[in-house]
Amino acid sequence: MSNADRLGGSSVRETMRCWIVTAPGPVEQGPLQLVRRRIPSPGPDELLVRVSVCGVCRTDLHLAEGDLPTRRPGTVPGHEVVGRVSAVGEGVPSVAIGELVGVAWLRGTCGSCRYCRSGATNLCPSSRYTGWDVDGGYAEYAVVPAAWAYRLPTGYFDEELAPLLCAGIIGFRALRRADLPRHGRLGIYGFGASAHLCAQVAINEGARVHVLTRSPDARELALRLGCASAGDAYGAPPEPLDSAILFAPVGDLVPVALAALDRGGTLAVAGIHLSDVPPLDYQRHLFFERTLRSVTANTRQDGEDFLHAAARHHLEVVTTPYPFDAAPRALVDLARDRVSGAAVLRVTQPPVPDP
Repeated sequence: MSNADRLGGSSVRETMRCWIVTAPGPVEQGPLQLVRRRIPSPGPDELLVRVSVCGVCRTDLHLAEGDLPTRRPGTVPGHEVVGRVSAVGEGVPSVAIGELVGVAWLRGTCGSCRYCRSGATNLCPSSRYTGWDVDGGYAEYAVVPAAWAYRLPTGYFDEELAPLLCAGIIGFRALRRADLPRHGRLGIYGFGASAHLCAQVAINEGARVHVLTRSPDARELALRLGCASAGDAYGAPPEPLDSAILFAPVGDLVPVALAALDRGGTLAVAGIHLSDVPPLDYQRHLFFERTLRSVTANTRQDGEDFLHAAARHHLEVVTTPYPFDAAPRALVDLARDRVSGAAVLRVTQPPVPDP
């Protein structure tokens, strides 16, 4: 580790605190380390953001534990970043110092491959990701390409905005991938950060939502948010489903969810990582034109569309806040399903929003 990475360096005013993934492994063994690094400078077409809050996503957990292979040593995780512009690189138009922006998972694509040309930018082989390819928001400052920074809806606290930037966006894409018909019957397996936002979008669009999760607290939250029913993850919903989304990274639930689908139904698997899927019985799980789909990241348009929806229909964003120094504990709690809604790190003190 370089001297710039060590806490207690001499140029504290020019440095920032950040958490890095050192040796991936079980979160109980402490794969995160708090270090001090020099505050980065924005390059051309980039913004330097002073981080207010950063959501703690299950993808961060997969990175810390090694389910998602590290792409660079000493990566700073975090891709649900809310903060204020601290400096602007050359060539950036129409962004003011102090402006509130969001930094999300997808942070760049090549723009020229056949996927980008067709609008499927989430499938670009050269795509880059915040907190994986490039340092993310478990830090006091972060850099983002100006073209990939999001303007955020008003009326939310910073802490509420953070989960919108991945949990919200990926849940929105999963909902679209599930091909839910108008006023359809949607099953949601697992009910954490992404699912509780996705459910509200579906309800606002007229769906009847059934939640299946092992957590009694999550079932209680689902009913409070307006879901039609809430039961055990391995149970059966009270009616056949037109569509289902699997948010829990549990492969054993794939046949369970497929069996709950009505004829012609679609199951979308929303996680970046999934444990092994057991053998499927063709007649029981796939016949009658049931469809099984994966969900891979999101497009920039998904992000814009979801944030516009969040502006139109104010979502109730349930968060569990953690001080910045408690990032390892937040990951442990996430791994053990002890987080209600979305975990969020409070990095610096944000101002109170306008009423």
